[in-house]
Amino acid sequence: MLTWLQQFLVRYPELALFLVIAAGYWIGSFRIGAFSLGPVTGALFAGLAVGDFAHVPVSGMTKSFLFLLFLFGVGYSVGPQFVLAMKRDGLKPVLMAVVVSLTGLAAAIVVARVLRLDPGFAAGLMSGALSQSAAMGTATDAVNGLSVPEAQRALFVSHIAVADAVCYIFGYAGVITFCTMVVPALLKIDLKTEALKLEQALGITRAKPGLASAWRKFELRAYRLDEQAAIAGLSVAAAEARVPGHRVFIHRIRHGEQILEAEPGTMLAAGDVIALSAPRQVIVDLIGPRGEEVEDRELLDIPLVSADVFLIKSKLAGSSLEQASEQTWARGLYLRSLSRGGEALPIAAGVVLQRGDLLRIVGPETVVQNAAKSIGVIVAPSTSIDFVVLGLAIFFGGLVGVLVSFSVGGVTISLSTSVGTLLAGLLVGYLRTRMPHFGRIPDGAISLMTSLGLAAFVGLTGIHAGPIFLSAIRESGIGLLLGGMMVTLLPQIVGFCFGHFILRMNPILLLGALTGAQTVTAAMAAIQERSGSSVVVLGYTPAYPISNILLTTWGSVMVAVIAG
Repeated sequence: MLTWLQQFLVRYPELALFLVIAAGYWIGSFRIGAFSLGPVTGALFAGLAVGDFAHVPVSGMTKSFLFLLFLFGVGYSVGPQFVLAMKRDGLKPVLMAVVVSLTGLAAAIVVARVLRLDPGFAAGLMSGALSQSAAMGTATDAVNGLSVPEAQRALFVSHIAVADAVCYIFGYAGVITFCTMVVPALLKIDLKTEALKLEQALGITRAKPGLASAWRKFELRAYRLDEQAAIAGLSVAAAEARVPGHRVFIHRIRHGEQILEAEPGTMLAAGDVIALSAPRQVIVDLIGPRGEEVEDRELLDIPLVSADVFLIKSKLAGSSLEQASEQTWARGLYLRSLSRGGEALPIAAGVVLQRGDLLRIVGPETVVQNAAKSIGVIVAPSTSIDFVVLGLAIFFGGLVGVLVSFSVGGVTISLSTSVGTLLAGLLVGYLRTRMPHFGRIPDGAISLMTSLGLAAFVGLTGIHAGPIFLSAIRESGIGLLLGGMMVTLLPQIVGFCFGHFILRMNPILLLGALTGAQTVTAAMAAIQERSGSSVVVLGYTPAYPISNILLTTWGSVMVAVIAG
C-alpha cells in the first residue's frame, strides 16, 4: 500500500501539492496560546514530510509562477501604506521598522559567517529567525542565479527550507514572548493601564459612549415635541448641539401635514414630529424621559445606505476624525469602521486619517453620496480582475529586476525577478490611491494570490528538500538553532532600546511597532488580548509594510553576501 502511494504521488505531483496545501493549513490551524505555525510554515513541514516519503518531482516554473503571484499580491496590498509611511505618516514606527530590519540582516550575516553556513542555510536561517517566509522565495531566486553547478544550486535551495523549518518556531514564539512578557516587565508597566491611557489621549471612551461608539451605533426614531420639550423653539443646529461629543442629527420634520427636510436653520416648534438619529442612550438626554415616540412610517422612510469609501482627497488626509466630523458634508453621517492596510483601526477623535484608508460610512443616501465626493471614491464590490495590468506589471517588474544590479561593499546584488515583481506590485498598489479604478483586483483574489501562492510555493520547496532534510539537520547541528535564536532576539532588543530611549515612544505604540517591524501579526494580536484594546494597531500598521518589503528582499541580499 505504501509503495503504491509513493508511486502515485510521484506520478501525479500536482495532486501531491494539493495534499501538502491541505495538510499545511490543517497543521497551521493548531494553536498553543497565541502561537501557531500558520498555513505557510504548516505547508513547509507537510512538504518536508511528503518529500521524505516520496521523491515527488518539483517544477521550477510552477514554483516561480506561484511566488511571483504572491509577491505582486503583497506589493499591491501594502503599496498605499508603504509609500505614505515613507513620506511622512507614522515616522517613529517607520524608523523602528528600518532599524529592526537592518539589525536582523546584520545579525543573520554575522551568525552565518561565524557558523560558516552555505548560502542556502544562511538564507533559511534569516527567513525562519525573522519569521518572513517570503524571503525563502527571493533567496531561491538568487541561488538559481549563482554561477555554481546545478546540483549545488539544488542543494542550496534544499538547505533554505531546512534552516527555515529549524529556526521558524522560535522566530515566531520569541517575538510573542518578548513583546508580551519581557518588554512590559522591563518597563514595569501594566498593558491594560497603558492602553487605557493611550485611548483616553486619543479620545476613546470605554466607560461611557463617546465619539468612538457614537459613530458606530445609532437609532432612527420619530418623536413629537410637546410644550416642555427642551429643544422646542430652537433651530435644528442648536438642538443637535445640545449633546456635545455625540453625533445627533434631525433629518426630517413633520409640521402639520407637511414633511420638511431639516436644514440647520430650520426652527423646531411644539407639536412638530421629528425624525432623529443618535445613539440610543443619547436620545433620552435630548428629548427627555417623557418624550412621546411616534410610529410615523412616512416620516421615517429615509433611504439609508452603507458604502465603503477609499480616501484619496489630500485635503482630508492628515485630518483627525474629530476634524473630519466637523465638516459640513459630514452632517448626518456615521462611521461604522475604519481600516488601514487590511487592519481595523480604533475609531476615536484623535486618530489621523491617511490616504488609502477605507472608511465604511452610513447615512441617508444623498448624504453618503455627497460625503464620498469629499473623501474619495466609493469602492463597489467587484468580481473582475484587470489581467492586463496584472500580467504587464509582473512582466515589466521582472524585466527591470533582471536588468538592474548594484554593488554594495564590493558585492554585486541583482534585484532579481522576485524583487522586481514586488516593486511592481507596490507601484500598482500605490497608483490605486490616485486612480482607484486602475488595475482593480478584488480583495478575494489578492487573498488567494498571497495565501495560496506562498503556501504552495513553500510546500513545493519543502517537497524538494524532503529527501535530504534529516541529513541536513545532522549536518547543521544545534548551532543553527542557537544562531536563529540570536537573530530573532537581537533585532527586538535593539528595536526596544531605540524606540524607548531614543524615540521616546508610547509603550503600547512601541510594542505595536516591534511586532510590525518583525511582521509577527500574532504578537500584535496577543498584545491586543492582554491589553484589552485594539489601539496597539496604530503602531503596527506603519511598521508592517516597511518591514514586509525589506525582510522579503533580504533573501536576495543574504545569498549575494554569503556567496560573494
